[in-house]
Amino acid sequence: MKVNLLLSAVFLVLLSACGDEAPSLSQLPTDAVILAFGDSLTHGNGAKDNESYPAVLQELTGRKVINAGVSGEESEPGLNRLPGLLEKHNPQLLILCHGGNDLLRKKDINKMESNIRNMIQLAKDKNIPVVMLGVPKPGLFLSSFEVYEKIATSTGIIFIEDLIPDVLGDNSLKSDTVHPNKAGYRVMAETINSVLKESGAI
Repeated sequence: MKVNLLLSAVFLVLLSACGDEAPSLSQLPTDAVILAFGDSLTHGNGAKDNESYPAVLQELTGRKVINAGVSGEESEPGLNRLPGLLEKHNPQLLILCHGGNDLLRKKDINKMESNIRNMIQLAKDKNIPVVMLGVPKPGLFLSSFEVYEKIATSTGIIFIEDLIPDVLGDNSLKSDTVHPNKAGYRVMAETINSVLKESGAI
């Protein structure tokens, strides 16, 4: 893993999190549950189960992290799946990384945006704070797709903008064109952990 990339990613994340300063979060108790919700990037395709970013994040935070990633899932079935998980696990934090398959399959962007907004609202209705990861369009791993910043700005959530594009822009950190490898998922987990510390959650 490249330490310089990690430090750079952390710096960019803290600057890009919805304004000049990242929104603050309440400290998570040691028995808190974090729900990592998304598609294959959350599930951990390209690495072993214990090498996914949720698994590594659990080690780093000392909090239970539920890996609720489903490979190949689009945002509409994701929206339908989320309420049951929120009810079942009663998490104190939602980490949201979704929409990549909508972009890959050229689905309606307005519908994708609406689905992600509704996911955030489902969490907010239960007073669950949200941290969202930006996802790039396939083949353009320079920055996250602009709709994510639009959503984050209007909803006031913590937004980790360039982490996934930065990881997927480094061949040493990915297993294929759209998934990290073991080292890439660790960069994701360490960066998210740093953001949680900066926000006061850890």
